[in-house]
Amino acid sequence: MIVENLVPALVLTFLAGLATGVGGLIAYFVPRPDMRYLSVSLGFATGVMIFVAFVDLFCSAKEAIGMVRADLFFLAGMLVVYLLDKVVPHSHMDGVADPHCDRLYRGGIMMTLGIAIHNLPEGLAVALVSLADLRLGIPIAIAIAIHNIPEGVACSVPLYCATGDRRKSCFYSFLAGMAEPLGAIIAILVLLPFLNGVVLASSIAFVAGVMVFICFDELIPIANSYGDEHLTNIGLIAGIFVMMIALAAFH
Repeated sequence: MIVENLVPALVLTFLAGLATGVGGLIAYFVPRPDMRYLSVSLGFATGVMIFVAFVDLFCSAKEAIGMVRADLFFLAGMLVVYLLDKVVPHSHMDGVADPHCDRLYRGGIMMTLGIAIHNLPEGLAVALVSLADLRLGIPIAIAIAIHNIPEGVACSVPLYCATGDRRKSCFYSFLAGMAEPLGAIIAILVLLPFLNGVVLASSIAFVAGVMVFICFDELIPIANSYGDEHLTNIGLIAGIFVMMIALAAFH
C-alpha cells in the first residue's frame, strides 16, 4: 500500500505547493482581494487539520506504538516546527506597503525564502499521511493548499510593490511553493528504506504535531487578521463537521 501511494503522495504535495503560486496569481490579477473569504477558508483548513491530527492520526499512532511514544513524537513535531519558525521567521501580508523599495524588495526576498523553508515540513506532512492513508492525504493536501494561497499573496505583493514587475513577483511565489514537493521527496528518500509499521506510526505522530503547531501558530492568527474571529470560527466548525462526516463515511 505504501509503494502504491508513492506517486499520488508526490502529486498531492505538488498540487498543495502549487497553491502558493495561485496566491501569487491572485495578487497578479487582483492586487487587493477581499480577505474575509480567506479568513473563512483558513478557518475551514484549520478545522480539517486539527480534527484529522487529533481524531485520526494521533489515535492511530497511539494504538500502534503506545501513548508515551506517540506523545513524544507529537511533541517533537511541534518543537521542530517551532525551532524552524524561530530560525527562519516569516511574516504575512498586512496590506501596508513600505515606501522604501530596496528595503521592501529585500523583505520580499526574505519572506519568500522563509515561506519556502516553512513549506518543507508541510510537504513532509502531506507525503507521510498520504503514504499511510490516501483518503486522509487528500483533505490534508486541500487544507494546506488553502493555507498556502495567502502565503503566495504574501510573497508576491511586496516584490511587486518594490519592482513593479508582476511576472517576477508571481514567479517567486511559485518557487516558494515548490519547496513543498521537495520536502516530500526528502522525506520519502530518507524514510522509505526504513519504513515499517513502527516508523510509519512514529512519523504520523510527528506529523500530527507539525499540523497542530501550524494551525495554532499560523492559520488561526492569520485568519483572524484577515477577517474576525467569528468568520474564522464559522470556517473552523465547518471544517471539523465536514471531516467528521467524511471520516465516518470512509471508515
